[in-house]
Amino acid sequence: MTGPRILACGDAAISVDFGNVIDLAVNARVMALDRALAAEPVPGVVETVPTYSALLVHFDPLTTDYAALCARVLALARGDRAQLAPARRWKVPVAYGGDLGADLDDLAAYAGMTPAACVEAHIAPVYTVMMIGFMPGFSYLGGLDPGLARPRRATPRPRVPASSVSIGGAQTAVGSVEGPSGWHLVGRTPALVFDRTREPAFLFEAGDEIVFSPISTGEWHRLSVLAGDGAMIVERIA
Repeated sequence: MTGPRILACGDAAISVDFGNVIDLAVNARVMALDRALAAEPVPGVVETVPTYSALLVHFDPLTTDYAALCARVLALARGDRAQLAPARRWKVPVAYGGDLGADLDDLAAYAGMTPAACVEAHIAPVYTVMMIGFMPGFSYLGGLDPGLARPRRATPRPRVPASSVSIGGAQTAVGSVEGPSGWHLVGRTPALVFDRTREPAFLFEAGDEIVFSPISTGEWHRLSVLAGDGAMIVERIA
């Protein structure tokens, strides 16, 4: 692992870069810095945005000194992370295959598995939300079994349903709102990952952990009704 290093992003933001790689250990350093800045606010910092391997720090250039800000952020980035609070862990129900996971059979065949074995491999890990992006609440997860990795579709779908669970390359994700995607659809959760009427609107945040729990299509429909009425559906287990 390298860094951290500071990259200027215009006159009101810096990127604290830990290396151009998708790696859980690198991402843990990003999350540690994000939490350290929340625990020890630096004057002038307006907002932080964690990504796979860097933390974007927005600041007010009229109320902080650039050099002092960089020095303080680097000191926090290199500091002791042992006292950080443990991650939140969520149990997320997912209905796999069929109309809710149209690519499961093809993905299983590509991996040399039965669809049932593919599901078992997908639910086995404890995933880490490495970043939120692309669409409001879209959660990129680290920890996918390498045997399930597959290049993205040659032709993206123009519309993928909200709350879809998908695989693209060496990653898996929990979608949020309806939108285009070239990822392979393996299932769907009845939970509303993003709901602008809810506080907070985002169900997950970077640094959270997720375990998937398979449910039937009938149970998905039942829980979807409850989710529409405001029920959380997901269970916090840590």
